[in-house]
Amino acid sequence: MPPFLSRLLPWTGAIAAGVFTCAVLGFGLALSGYSQVWHPVAVLGAKGVPHALGFNLLGFVLTGLLAAVVALDLRHRLPADAGWTARVGAQFLLLSALGFVGLGVLPLDPDDLHNDASSLHATAWLLWWVAFVPGAALFTLGMRGRSGWRPAVIASAVAAVIVLFSALVAVALMPAGIAQRLGYAAWLLWLCVAAWRR
Repeated sequence: MPPFLSRLLPWTGAIAAGVFTCAVLGFGLALSGYSQVWHPVAVLGAKGVPHALGFNLLGFVLTGLLAAVVALDLRHRLPADAGWTARVGAQFLLLSALGFVGLGVLPLDPDDLHNDASSLHATAWLLWWVAFVPGAALFTLGMRGRSGWRPAVIASAVAAVIVLFSALVAVALMPAGIAQRLGYAAWLLWLCVAAWRR
């Protein structure tokens, strides 16, 4: 791997978080009537919405690809004696990142939330969080107690709980936009920690 890419890898998570945050804020400001509190992020990339392709490419596809790089790098950095739990967990984390890419490749149809397009988008969203939660939990179990991995282990455990809460519980307690963004924020912060190394 070229040296400049090696130096860039620890920052991949932060870059992903920055790209996603700027895309959500920028495209949200550009869309008349859009509320960061009430509307889900996917509305910005929904079919028929102005600049939807740009948001999908930046907000979902690029962010997801950067997250996949973080997951692959994390998998490659595992110690040689890491058990199956950590390795399977890392694979789930990669699958979760690919699910996030799918959110942009399979955009929501706001005119019909029950047609095939919207169902595929919902499936990508399910893949993102359903793969992330056990992936982060398995990684936590496999790497707990190992020197130098404490930040990633703690971040994985906390993010798994918050993403699960966001997906299953928070939507009943707070506006949908806030609930969804809570889960995304936990995942993005996890990316920042998971990508970093000493």
